[in-house]
Order: sequence, then C-alpha cells, then structure tokens
Amino acid sequence: MNPTEIAQFLDVQKNTIEEQLPKYISSLSAPKIIKEAMHYSLEAGGKRIRPLLLLGTLHSFGKDEAIGLPTACAIEMIHTYSLIHDDLPSMDDDDLRRGKPTNHKVFGEAVAILAGDALLTYSFQVITESISPELSPEKKLLLVTELAKASGPEGMVGGQVADMEGEGKVLSLDELEYIHRHKTGKLLAYSVIAGAILADATSEQLDKLTQFAHHLGLAFQIRDDILDIEGTEVKLGKPVGSDTGNHKNTYPALLTLEGAKEKLTFHIDEARRFLYSVDMKHDILDYMCNLIASRDH
Repeated sequence: MNPTEIAQFLDVQKNTIEEQLPKYISSLSAPKIIKEAMHYSLEAGGKRIRPLLLLGTLHSFGKDEAIGLPTACAIEMIHTYSLIHDDLPSMDDDDLRRGKPTNHKVFGEAVAILAGDALLTYSFQVITESISPELSPEKKLLLVTELAKASGPEGMVGGQVADMEGEGKVLSLDELEYIHRHKTGKLLAYSVIAGAILADATSEQLDKLTQFAHHLGLAFQIRDDILDIEGTEVKLGKPVGSDTGNHKNTYPALLTLEGAKEKLTFHIDEARRFLYSVDMKHDILDYMCNLIASRDH
C-alpha cells in the first residue's frame, strides 16, 4: 500500500475502535456513574497507537483485523486506566488530559480511581469473553497472561513506581531506559506481540517483532519527552513542561535536546532493522514508525 492507502486503512481501523469501545461500556450491568466515568476518558480520543499497532500487525500477516478487535479495545482500556490514575493529585496532579478536564476533576477522586480500576479489570473480561473460531482458550490465556505482565508490576506499574522513585534524582541512561521500557514500552510492545500471537507467528518471528516493538516503545517515550519541551498546549491537550515541573527524568534532561533526538533516530532505525528481518508485509508498521517519530501530540 502507498502512504495514502495506509493512512486510509488506519483511519478505518481507528473509527472501528472508536465505535466499539462505547459498546463495551454500554453493555455493562453497572452503576450509571461508573459507566459514565469510564466512557468519559475512553471517548476523550487520542492516537489509539496501541490498538492500531495490533490491527496493523494482523494485517501485515494477512489476517482479518476483526479477530484482534476485542484485544485491541482491551489494550486501550488499560492505557486509559493508567492515564486516569496518572492524572490524580497523588500522582502527576494534572487538570487537563487531551484538552478536557481530567477524570477526577469531573467525577471526583474516588470515582476516578474506581473508573480506572474498572477499566483495568474489565479489559481481561473483554478478551476472555471474545468469540472467534480463531481464538482458542489457549490463545486467550496467553493473551491475558502477556497483558498482565505488560501492565502489572513487571511492566507498566513497575515502570511508574521507578519513575516516581527517580523524581528529584539524577538517573543514569540505563535507569531512565528501564523506566521508559516498562512505563510506556511494555504495553506498546504487547500490542505488536498480541497481534503476532493472534496471527500465529512463529517463535522466530515473535522474537524479532518483540525487539522491533521494544525499540518502538522507547522511541515513543523519547518523542514524548521532546514534545514536553517543543510541543504546544493546543496540540498536546495538556500543559507543556509538566515533566520539568514535576522534576521527572527525561531524555532531553539527561542527553540534551539534540542528544534525545539522536537517540530517537537510533531506536527508530533499530526498530526498522528488526521489522525488515521478519517475513511479512512491512508497509503499515514502517509507516507507524514514521508516525511515532514525527508525531506532534
């Protein structure tokens, strides 16, 4: 596919995700307020990079994207839960997310915490209850296990803790990379890994795509750090410079802005190297490398 066709493909997949997410919430038998809080943050928009990576990986293996839709939505639920909790006063204490008041500013801290909890736990239910002839119980178990690892203490939560403990300290590059690999990279990498699992990739293909995804995850976070300096509040939907204000360790702070940009290029190049070593179509995932490297929000 040429770039225009890929952009159209991703737009279609994104719209499908946007249509499906509220359906999952509306189907719940739960108190109205918690459904409203869950839906509020889910429908706030965003790039949907993680679910698009999963669906793009499936397409690259010649598989029907529909078999990955439940898992793609589950990933977005976990990502959204993490944002709700990150914004809390006890964490980053942010008032805006994607240009809208943060969840706790609208629903109060208690409901915001519970909305995040609900999205986290419901995400696993979405996968286990999904119905597809290609989704065996064994494959569901593997998807849920890997998602728990990516989002829990060995993944995103562990990275968040390390990030908090590193505030106000000068970290080494290895320590900063640990934070980014876990806080952001693990869940993003899971998106590609889940797509490969659903596509019945070989162990060799899965290993190489895991390396691809880990480099892409680091690139994503480095670009995030750069945008905290160079971005605009209008495009980011939140104040710029918040990382500096919260005394967080970032790639520009450690390597200078120019050094961070060089590191971004390195990880994008490494991601592409691993991607092109896999016997599959490369156009969509290569295009998404460009999206991550050049995004402005």
